[in-house]
Amino acid sequence: MAKRDTHRVLPHPGGGWQVKRDGNKRPSHVTGTQAAAIKIARPISQHQKTELQIHKANGQIRQSDSHGNDPYPPKG
Repeated sequence: MAKRDTHRVLPHPGGGWQVKRDGNKRPSHVTGTQAAAIKIARPISQHQKTELQIHKANGQIRQSDSHGNDPYPPKG
């Protein structure tokens, strides 16, 4: 299985929430609320066909949405 590109909504160390793509050092966006970060991250993830993982304040994954090419039925 190929490694999937992922955008994440994470707590920002300086406060608020960040939208960050795996492999990038800096977040693409920082917002005051998680809802605002999700509103920004979802269309980016859909356009770039990446997975979107939304984390809780403690760092656990709350929700994961795939916006990539998901063939159905899966091979194998």
